[in-house]
Amino acid sequence: MPRLLGVEIPGNKKIPYALRYIYGIGPTLADRLVKDADLDPDMRAHELNENQLNKISEAIVQEEILVEGDLRRSLTADLKRLQAIHSYRGIRHRRGLPVRGQRTQCNSRTRKGRRKTVGSMKK
Repeated sequence: MPRLLGVEIPGNKKIPYALRYIYGIGPTLADRLVKDADLDPDMRAHELNENQLNKISEAIVQEEILVEGDLRRSLTADLKRLQAIHSYRGIRHRRGLPVRGQRTQCNSRTRKGRRKTVGSMKK
């Protein structure tokens, strides 16, 4: 399995699909990176040599794309900032409630968790 930016990508998959295993790289960005590195998109990841892997990593660094640990740290810092300034979004994050305006009376089981209702209890 090839190793790229500290992540082992699956060798049996085509390059654009294998690159998606890196946190922060999605379908569009993976296709663009393959195109920038002048690689065949139908090639499998285990067929990549060191030079080609270096081309991909240079393309990521050159475009200043946040991936893996840097991206996770950035997201965590953003959430902490929202909570520190007591913004509405920060308060919703802190309480574990939906952040983007969804209803909470009858839905939001994802954020609030599953709870037993009175009608579902066994007698």
